[in-house]
Amino acid sequence: MSNDYDLDVTFEEQEPDVSHFTEAELRAKVAKLPTALRPVAQGLLVEKRTMSDVSQELAIRQAELVTRLHRAKLALLSAD
Repeated sequence: MSNDYDLDVTFEEQEPDVSHFTEAELRAKVAKLPTALRPVAQGLLVEKRTMSDVSQELAIRQAELVTRLHRAKLALLSAD
C-alpha cells in the first residue's frame, strides 16, 4: 500500500515498505502485533479493505488509522 491517503498526517521517516513479505508471512506477523495495531494492519494490509471502511469499523478517525498503520508497518519490519 503506498501513500494513498490525503490526510494531514506526516512522519519524520519514509513510509515503511512491507511489500516484500509473502501473504503468509504478513498474516503471521500481523497476528503477533499489539492489540491496538492488529485490527488496522489486518483490515488494510491483509484484507485490503479501504481506510474509510476500517476506520468506521474501529470507530477511529482516519488520521488515527494512518498513524496506527504507520506504527504497525514499523513493528512488522522490526520483527524481522
